[in-house]
Amino acid sequence: MTGRRAQLAANLARVEERIESACVAAGRKRADVTLVVVTKTYPASDVRLLAELGVRHVAENRDQDAAPKAAECADAPLTWHFVGQLQTNKARSVAGYADVVHSVDRPRLVTALSAAAQRAGRELGCLIQVAFDAESGRLGERGGAAPEAVPELARAVAGAEGLRLGGVMTVAPLAGPYAGHPGEAFERLREISTRLRAAHPAANMVSAGMSSDLEEAVRAGATHVRVGSAVLGDRPRLG
Repeated sequence: MTGRRAQLAANLARVEERIESACVAAGRKRADVTLVVVTKTYPASDVRLLAELGVRHVAENRDQDAAPKAAECADAPLTWHFVGQLQTNKARSVAGYADVVHSVDRPRLVTALSAAAQRAGRELGCLIQVAFDAESGRLGERGGAAPEAVPELARAVAGAEGLRLGGVMTVAPLAGPYAGHPGEAFERLREISTRLRAAHPAANMVSAGMSSDLEEAVRAGATHVRVGSAVLGDRPRLG
């Protein structure tokens, strides 16, 4: 086993133990939580090693990095998630490789993704990104819709050709009342998810939690945790 493969295997085992322990503590089944490994800034060679080690879900946040990486790993049995802020002019590219877009936060993006998915002949899963540090009607620092905008956006996604409403996503906020309290933000997301599923029963995905707070996310009902550095190590500096 190469040094990098051994390192990734050991890191994956540690993350798996954390998820398993969090599920036990929350009274949940391990199978109910999907690990999505965030491979941003890391090379396609790492993605291939992860696939060999049994990882089936990977995520990227920049189309210019993700598109060539997904193409290079097209023969690997992977589901690709797009988790970053998405400009409408990148929708066509993202629709070519992403299976799930976690960052749907405005009507114009819904329209662009729908057109792109239809052009590509694919169905895209879409999560509404909820920003708990956003003022009403304004995007948060890292994108996202205000909580009160979720029902309308969900209706737009559900009615759009080529799109499938998957559920909701959030990133632990850096500002506002939930700053420093990710567990409370995740609990609020659970409430929003519950209301969403009353109107859209199939929209049962809850994407929350990263390397530092995955336990709190699992406790709050996350179905997908997005883990990067705990698996791949400290990120290379960009620029």
